[in-house]
Amino acid sequence: MATVRTLYSGSSGNCTLIKDKTAILLIDMGKSCRETVNALNAAGTLPEEISAVLVTHEHSDHISGLGVFLKKYNIPVFGSAATLEYLYNNELVPECDLIDVEPNQEILMGGVSFAGFRTSHDSADCYGYRFTFENNKTAAIATDLGYISDSVMENLMSRDFIGLESNYDKQMLRFGDYPAYLKKRIASRFGHLSNDDCALTLASLAAKGTQKFMLMHLSLENNTPDIALTTSLCMLENQKADACSVWVAPRYKPGEEIEV
Repeated sequence: MATVRTLYSGSSGNCTLIKDKTAILLIDMGKSCRETVNALNAAGTLPEEISAVLVTHEHSDHISGLGVFLKKYNIPVFGSAATLEYLYNNELVPECDLIDVEPNQEILMGGVSFAGFRTSHDSADCYGYRFTFENNKTAAIATDLGYISDSVMENLMSRDFIGLESNYDKQMLRFGDYPAYLKKRIASRFGHLSNDDCALTLASLAAKGTQKFMLMHLSLENNTPDIALTTSLCMLENQKADACSVWVAPRYKPGEEIEV
């Protein structure tokens, strides 16, 4: 059985646990080593069991606990060449196995195959990741993207489970306290995905057969779980896809374990 579970998610830190009987993977580690280990323990997983960490990009809400974690646990790190080079050059990780992943290069770990794909974000080279498990079930995770490119949609299409960013409510961002330059950055094609754009994407994916969705990386200041969930559920209902299951990843604790 393959499962996906967020350990924490949002603008304050992101980490996702991917498990099957042959491999256990983490995507990102955006809170401290201690907080991450506590979250792993709460999810019934020991840090020594982790097979690898997949890094999406170098922003602090995705890698802030990684350096200390890697000093304690000898675990390989996968990511884009530009992201890993940034981490190494800025001494954000200790001496460890840093393994470049070319876009759409398939990597096999145990019985899990994974590949990274580029997303549009203002970082060195941001990746989403897709997975194929031993039981032939599939999943994909994509956060930190200003829009859904054709390439991203190809990587998301026809998956059994999708974790997708639903970062901000447009009205909350527009009338919120953020300075103008930050509002512009968030809403740009290299920023984050709005609730509306996430919901439209979910409807397109549901039409191609995906029925399990997780809303991820919600902004603390410009969104709420209820608004994000309602936006997606209304769109799915309007598109006659209301049989889908949609979860919101909790900000501060492990979310529900979802069987892929």
